[in-house]
Amino acid sequence: MKLIVTEDYAEMSLVASHHVLGYITAPRRVNLAVTAGSTPKKMYEHLTAAVKGKAFYSQVHYYNFDEIPFRGQDREGVTISNLRSLFFTPAQIPEENIHPLSHENFRHHDQRLQDEGGLDLIVMGLGADGHFCGNLPNTTRFHDATVEVPIVGDMVDLVAHGEMGGDISAVPDSYVTMGPKSVMAAKNLLLIVSGAAKAQALRQVIEGEVSERVPASVLKLHPSLVIVADKAAAAQLSQP
Repeated sequence: MKLIVTEDYAEMSLVASHHVLGYITAPRRVNLAVTAGSTPKKMYEHLTAAVKGKAFYSQVHYYNFDEIPFRGQDREGVTISNLRSLFFTPAQIPEENIHPLSHENFRHHDQRLQDEGGLDLIVMGLGADGHFCGNLPNTTRFHDATVEVPIVGDMVDLVAHGEMGGDISAVPDSYVTMGPKSVMAAKNLLLIVSGAAKAQALRQVIEGEVSERVPASVLKLHPSLVIVADKAAAAQLSQP
């Protein structure tokens, strides 16, 4: 595990973008799973400026690692929609290079990745509760591959207000995610973390025990994990 602590969010985003560019410039097919949300927004701005209109990045293929569908709506799910808005559309990523994960194909996702050479890099954020991808506490187990997760109890409100603009009627019965086993099968992992709200979770991930109560704690067992965190996120570490 390598930890890089940056001065602020802007520097974290720049460092993360440089890290990603280091992989996607390889002269071969590169498979990259990427995160949506607010943390990677500036990183994607840097990446867009670097890859837009550049034919030599045509060998890069993109995957989402989780997906929440909209109940009763004939449209793409939350994650892939956000990724299009944040990065794929501005960067003019060819449609044939985008490989959505969905309820329709999740059972074959791990085999598909294996057939296509595996993931060279997964770029993830860290939740304040210690989650990564769709692996929230008490939802998946460390041995899970790509799975379907029921949306029940308090999670209904969490999804409605966090992903659906408060519309509970749009919350589906379940979502799909690459489980810990699938994520750990990737060749390289990048975890980007920003802000004081993530400080306790980052401390638990780096300095705490490996526990399903803090799902992202398992990531430090990966042989090629890089964490890029700003000072606010790293503030609770004993040796930032």
